[in-house]
Amino acid sequence: MSALINLYNGIFWGLQRLLEDWFLGLAARLIFASVLLFYFLNSALTKVGAGFPGSLIPSTGAYAQILPKMTESVGYDISQIAFFPYGLIVWAGTYAEFILPILIVVGLFTRAAALGMIAFIAVMTYVDITAHAVDAETIGSFFDRLPNAPISDQRLMWSFPLLYLVVRGPGAVSLDWIFGKMRS
Repeated sequence: MSALINLYNGIFWGLQRLLEDWFLGLAARLIFASVLLFYFLNSALTKVGAGFPGSLIPSTGAYAQILPKMTESVGYDISQIAFFPYGLIVWAGTYAEFILPILIVVGLFTRAAALGMIAFIAVMTYVDITAHAVDAETIGSFFDRLPNAPISDQRLMWSFPLLYLVVRGPGAVSLDWIFGKMRS
């Protein structure tokens, strides 16, 4: 039995040593890229206008998505919404949706970007539940028998690779690692 335990430990400790500096950070970023990169980039594109400079300015759609009740209350005339704090929230949310996913995928400022995306997902979830009035089935609940609620289950799964990146970083296959080596 001791030989079997030693063999087991040797295989899996060896595998851990081989992969620990690069694999899981890269895997978390690739999972994020394959599942969420284009989701967030496409969503961000719905928040800006067309052409230049329209593509640099949050549109009425951004206000309607981020501050739906307030935007509706002013008849979708966003000039009636104070820049501070509401317009600033819309600008920050719009650009976070463009910038943070790209930083995560390339592995630059990864821990801060992943923490920002977790906060973004939390705010997005709050807005969906409170302002867009989604139903209980869409919200779902934790520890039930149904693993596919669009809000509770999906967003928890979205957050796990991000949480890994906050805690452990992006790994050796990242710009953070390269720039870190250049500084040393």
